[in-house]
Amino acid sequence: MHHCLWRYIMVAVSLIFLNFFLQKNNEEHLTYNLSLQEEKKKTLWQLNEKQISSEQKNHLATFKDMQKPSPLLQRASYKFLAGSPPQEKKLLTVGISSEQHLHGSYLLDTLQSLFQASSEPELNCIVVLVHLSDPDPEWLSQTVANISSLFKPHIEAQKLLVIHGGLSDSPLPGDLNNVSHASPCEAHYSRQKVNYVLLMNFALNLSEYFLMIEDYVHCTPKFISTIYWVLSAWKELPWVILEFSSLSLSGKVFHNSDLSRLTSFFLLFHENIPIHLFLSEFRLLLAQNVPIRFSPSVFYHMGNYSVFEDTCFPVEKEEVFDEPDNPVADVLTDMMAELNIIPQYAYILNKECYSVLDPIEGNYLTVILEKPQKVIRIEVLTGSDKQGLYWLQQGQVELGYDPLEDSRGCARYTLLGPLVEGHLDQRVFYEEDSVEELSCIRLTVLASQKSWLLIRQIRVWTQNEEEES
Repeated sequence: MHHCLWRYIMVAVSLIFLNFFLQKNNEEHLTYNLSLQEEKKKTLWQLNEKQISSEQKNHLATFKDMQKPSPLLQRASYKFLAGSPPQEKKLLTVGISSEQHLHGSYLLDTLQSLFQASSEPELNCIVVLVHLSDPDPEWLSQTVANISSLFKPHIEAQKLLVIHGGLSDSPLPGDLNNVSHASPCEAHYSRQKVNYVLLMNFALNLSEYFLMIEDYVHCTPKFISTIYWVLSAWKELPWVILEFSSLSLSGKVFHNSDLSRLTSFFLLFHENIPIHLFLSEFRLLLAQNVPIRFSPSVFYHMGNYSVFEDTCFPVEKEEVFDEPDNPVADVLTDMMAELNIIPQYAYILNKECYSVLDPIEGNYLTVILEKPQKVIRIEVLTGSDKQGLYWLQQGQVELGYDPLEDSRGCARYTLLGPLVEGHLDQRVFYEEDSVEELSCIRLTVLASQKSWLLIRQIRVWTQNEEEES
């Protein structure tokens, strides 16, 4: 799907560029159009050069060149509707774009859920940025009045900022301003992309990271702490998008340093396609080949979808997992354990655990599956259940492929993720059209620690044949 979409985008961009080149431009837009033409020409040439190599990682250099904001955003204008920007840079901006909905608004409920789920120390790390994108003055006035009344303390503390943004009357690429000829869904996709572009563009310098959520989302308690500790664990690792929900938009976290490239990407390759597909392409082009998604989700939709939303977007349902079904496997380790404690205890689904003393950097525990499996989720629990002691302070989980003949592990490993406070719970994804299946799961110690280590349980979920079909 992603590769097909990318080819479609490239063909569409080529046609747009050719049409644009042949068109006679209006004199009043000549300067603007020439700059956009040059940008498109340069980017198109770069992307075509990268395609020839057939190596996705080579797209990275191209998109790093898109760090400069799009010329369109030089014409962006904003109005402060409530609150003011924080005086100091925050860890995280929670960005919400909101407009009128046919069956009422859940924006106030979303904000209520967000603030109720967060403690004061957590709120000190973030700023909530709400972009009211609908131009209806009556709706804007009433919505701002409701927000100001319900969330006055957060506005005064510079934890909540409400804005309205717009672009000038300059022609947008693909004539996004003129959606009268488009289907209702295509018009909505175009508006949605411009709305998120304006939101992200304003957020560029507010924080280190940007969290996207929709305006009808329920937030689980302590979601900020969950995101904080994951960001800390992943700080030195390469990533483009971290996902804290199975929803197509809500729960995605970006580096603020990537937002300029992302907004340029939206405006340059604008085709009337749902925004979540563009996010997937953006991730691929910056060399993150599979999603990085954490379980369980910390964001859920509230309310009901309208007929329009059901038509334009896939119905999003949180995937429900049964109990883990750890397939038959051997377990090997080079860590020293107590007498009569076997490493298999870390993998058997019971209350037994595997305990070792003073693990050192480079130690491992490897689960070697009897036969390759389509694993879809892995959870690793270390430390005591109640006291929270003896967990692995620095470790990571790796996925193994190409099992060795001597059953001592696998020939090739890729990173699934680091443990976060001794715990990992992540979905496992595979590259597009890949037929590979998992053969090994390896827990690696990244730093020596002078204490006991309890590996309480490694839990594995596999995809059965019916689910796969």
